[in-house]
Amino acid sequence: MKKLPLAIAILAMSASSAFSADLAARPYTKAPPMIAAIYDWSGFYIGINGGGGSAHTCWDLIGFGAEGCHNSTGGTVGGQVGYRWQSANWVFGLEGQGNWADFSGSNTTPVGGNPLGGGSIRTRIDAFGLITGQVGYAWNNVLVYAKGGAAVVSDKYDAIFAGAVVDTAKATRWGGTVGAGLEFGFAPNWSVGVEYDHIFLDSHDTALTAVPGGGAGGTIHVRQDVDMGLVRLNYRFGGPVIAKY
Repeated sequence: MKKLPLAIAILAMSASSAFSADLAARPYTKAPPMIAAIYDWSGFYIGINGGGGSAHTCWDLIGFGAEGCHNSTGGTVGGQVGYRWQSANWVFGLEGQGNWADFSGSNTTPVGGNPLGGGSIRTRIDAFGLITGQVGYAWNNVLVYAKGGAAVVSDKYDAIFAGAVVDTAKATRWGGTVGAGLEFGFAPNWSVGVEYDHIFLDSHDTALTAVPGGGAGGTIHVRQDVDMGLVRLNYRFGGPVIAKY
C-alpha cells in the first residue's frame, strides 16, 4: 500500500514539470508601440472670414487746409485661398484674401476759409484685398503665424453740405499689410482661427467731382490706415494627419 502514495507523488511531479515546460515554451509578445497622430498643416485650403474694422482717415483740401480726421468703422465678410507647407514645426504659406466691407465715418469741417466750411466729410471703404506670405510655428493642431504683404482698398469720399452730397470721388489705393493669427485644427481637415490685420496706405491725392448743382470740386490729400479683427474658418485639402511611432 505504501507504493500507491509514492506513485501518486511521482505523477504529480511529472504533471507539474510538464505544465512548467508548457509555460516556458510560450513566446513573449511585446505590446504594440504607441502611435501619435501628428496634425499636418501642409496643403491647399479655402475658407471664409468675417469681423469688424476701423479706418482712420484724415483729409486736407489742397489750397485751403486741413478738413479734419475721422474713424470709419463697420463690418466685413469675405474669403481666402492659400497653400501651406510644413517643415518640422515650422509652417510657411501664401494666401490671397478678398472682402466686402462697410466701414463708414465722418467729421464736421472747419467753418470758413474753404468751400466745405460748415459741412462734413465722409469716407467709406466698401472692399479690400490682401496678398500675403505667412510664417508660423505649430504645436500639433495649434498654429501661430505672422503675415505680411500687399493690400488694396476701395475708397469713396463724400463732401456733404446741408445734408446732401456736393462733391464725391472714388479711389483704389494700394499699400502694405502686416498681421498675426492663431489657428486651431478641430477636425481632420477643418480649422478655425482669429486674426488681426493692419493696412497702411501712403498719402494720396484724389480729385473731387462736383455733383451737378452741388459743390465746387477740388483736390484732397488723404492719409489713411486700417485695423481689423477677423474670425476665419478654413477647409484644407489633403491628408489630415501622419502617424509617428
